[in-house]
Amino acid sequence: SASLSPSLLAGRLRRRKLGMEFCPTCGTLLRYELPAERHPARFFCRTCPYVCSVQTGVKIKRKLQLVKKEVEPVFTLEDMMKGGSETEATCPHCNFGKARYQQLQIRSADEPATTFYFCLNEKCSRMWRED
Repeated sequence: SASLSPSLLAGRLRRRKLGMEFCPTCGTLLRYELPAERHPARFFCRTCPYVCSVQTGVKIKRKLQLVKKEVEPVFTLEDMMKGGSETEATCPHCNFGKARYQQLQIRSADEPATTFYFCLNEKCSRMWRED
């Protein structure tokens, strides 16, 4: 682990190569402030009075790589074919007039549900949605 000067630390923070620090008092993301005449480089909380000065010889103890989870579909095409209701809807890709649909609440409860359509034209079989 290497020692970083405050200016190098600031540059790295700007490029987001260093991890995030959170306020131990309120849990808010800490902000970084460059050294000034009256104080050294420091992390500070915008919500509460917490301040943590950054020493000249800061050492990075560890770096963690964030691993993205695989996205699991809410429903599959098989679910749509089995459980979806049939309706008259024009496919925007082939202009066929019949489709299966399902409605899901994917936004907040005060927003309307999103309708997912599956074209019943065997040559098309595309899916589209209307919010």
